[in-house]
Amino acid sequence: MTGTMTGDGRRARLEARGVTVRFGGLAALSDASVDVRAGEVVGLIGPNGAGKTTLFDVICGLRAPDAGSVVLEGADITGRSVHRRARLGIARTFQKLEVFGNLSAVDNVRVAVEMRRRWDRSPMRPLAEAAAVLERVGIAAVAGEAVAGLPTGTARLVELARALATNPRVLLLDEPSSGLDDSETSEVAGLVRSLCDDGLAVLLVEHDMSFVMDICERIFVLDFGRIIAEGSPQDVRVDPAVQAAYLGTEAAPMNGHRQAP
Repeated sequence: MTGTMTGDGRRARLEARGVTVRFGGLAALSDASVDVRAGEVVGLIGPNGAGKTTLFDVICGLRAPDAGSVVLEGADITGRSVHRRARLGIARTFQKLEVFGNLSAVDNVRVAVEMRRRWDRSPMRPLAEAAAVLERVGIAAVAGEAVAGLPTGTARLVELARALATNPRVLLLDEPSSGLDDSETSEVAGLVRSLCDDGLAVLLVEHDMSFVMDICERIFVLDFGRIIAEGSPQDVRVDPAVQAAYLGTEAAPMNGHRQAP
């Protein structure tokens, strides 16, 4: 089974279709739909509280939607558990850093490799595999250091490496540039592009609009739980609805300036 055909003739690898999530009487998401294709970076942006992380929670299985569905490669996975979705190829990083602080960087990644061995029967040496992933994200030099003692930006790269160690088909990145300096942010952008060149589908939430505009092929904009715009970075930048959503403290990102989360 294959995904829905998008407007340019390419099939979606991952789709969230008409997702609604309510917290009591509040609709955190209302009929929100996004999609991402193999080899593509898609941005999900919006003011604080717009529902971006909630949508990520629905996609990876941490929260069940009140309505709508999640579809991977054309198959409805809405009822699947977090662990089953990981086996199917969905990996995620978090806005609030999630690492094992007392473990070394390489052991953090090895945990993910060992989990992957439960469903991936291909021959692998977990320690060597973990070291190779750290090399790919550019932090092999800190492999033996406890993550608790690493700078926040480096620890965030450990979390990214751990997500990649599961060999995902879809990668959800929640604030990947948070805590990184300009040089590190540029390196992460290059890494994400290279991952997409290898066929990975990436959906990212990010407040750094220069990062988003530079790296994303398409962007979805959430405001008060609804998708108010979708299109190329150029189209989204000049969309009146997007400009209105970002008025006040969020106005700066639409002009391409760096904005802290």
